[in-house]
Amino acid sequence: MSRRSRAREVAFQVLYQDDLNPGGDPGARDRFLRRRLDPDLYEFAQELVAGVRRNRAEIDPLLEQTAEHWTLARMAATDRNVLRLGAYELLHTDTPQRVVVDEAVELAKRYGTARSSQFVNGILDRLMKKTEGNDHGTI
Repeated sequence: MSRRSRAREVAFQVLYQDDLNPGGDPGARDRFLRRRLDPDLYEFAQELVAGVRRNRAEIDPLLEQTAEHWTLARMAATDRNVLRLGAYELLHTDTPQRVVVDEAVELAKRYGTARSSQFVNGILDRLMKKTEGNDHGTI
């Protein structure tokens, strides 16, 4: 696992906690990131977490629209948060789109069900196609 993959994994774990325990202590979650990552990776993971939090009002409806016949509430919490992380990276970072999708699929394989990786791949692939040619993937 690459260093950035590890940072994405820890960021995903924090986002999963945010989702299941929305009233939790953000300071404890920040300490979780710091304990598990080197300082340079902490910054990367922290920006991913902050970016998803900051842009959830944009990301969630876009994922539901792209998922066709799926609401976020119906999705497994693991899949939902892998998708949020992937969507944020597609829309708001310079990470190559194929890298974003591949990283999200790997997280889905590791934390999701037997079908999670296909589900995540399909939705992010559709989202990637919607955003191709736009600056930072904006729609």
